[in-house]
Amino acid sequence: MKFSKSLKVGLIMAICAYIPVNASAWGMLGHRIVGQVAETYLNSKSRKAVKNILGDETLAMTANWPDFIKSDTSYNYLSSWHYVNLPANLDRQGVVDFLNREKTPNVYNKIQEMISILKNKQSNADQKKLALRLLVHMVGDLHQPMHTARKEDLGGNKVYVTWFGQKSNLHSVWDSGLVDYQQLSYTEYATVINHPTKAQLKSWRATSLADNVFESYQLVDKIYAKTRAEDKLSYRYNFDFVDHLNEQLLKGGVRLANILNEIYG
Repeated sequence: MKFSKSLKVGLIMAICAYIPVNASAWGMLGHRIVGQVAETYLNSKSRKAVKNILGDETLAMTANWPDFIKSDTSYNYLSSWHYVNLPANLDRQGVVDFLNREKTPNVYNKIQEMISILKNKQSNADQKKLALRLLVHMVGDLHQPMHTARKEDLGGNKVYVTWFGQKSNLHSVWDSGLVDYQQLSYTEYATVINHPTKAQLKSWRATSLADNVFESYQLVDKIYAKTRAEDKLSYRYNFDFVDHLNEQLLKGGVRLANILNEIYG
């Protein structure tokens, strides 16, 4: 089938417009890093429970399943589960109040629902597998700061920038641009960053899910303050944010393991 030149241009523009809005948190590599880190903090009961549910599939490998199944329209109902849009200028209590009011399915309330399914002894094997796959992914999502960003710019998807000379957007830079720039495999990356202090582990494990949202939300403010539409981002941006990036990935893994350890005792 042949297409006219104008139709080809229209199709390309439509595809390009679609991709940023539906970008996946952390991208494939970031989600696997979170899963790989989490594996190292599972206790024996959690490790056995995860094995019973996933078989030989590791947390790192299951982490991207909720993005892979976007090709199946029967899972379209999951689209809003990857993020929670928050208004600007909220303090911690404002964020908590918003989260408690918001009834639209989102990463905050659906993480809680997946935890409930995994805790419920009446849940069948298929329900548990779906819940665990979604939980692993969504905890990663929650620690990608642009998934707690603003509705008006679609979590940074409409903040167009260049990343090392290539057209991109703020959301995509945080999904994959920064992570990929480090030039590490997910196992190498997890090994490099997985050196928290005892104080950090204690602090991160003591936080609530709402605290985790607020932390990401605070980082969003720093990102917006240093990033404007049409900015040309490259070495300096990586220098300014790589420590924040690594901490978010590490926190995500530690907290995912903590959730699973609390579920399975």
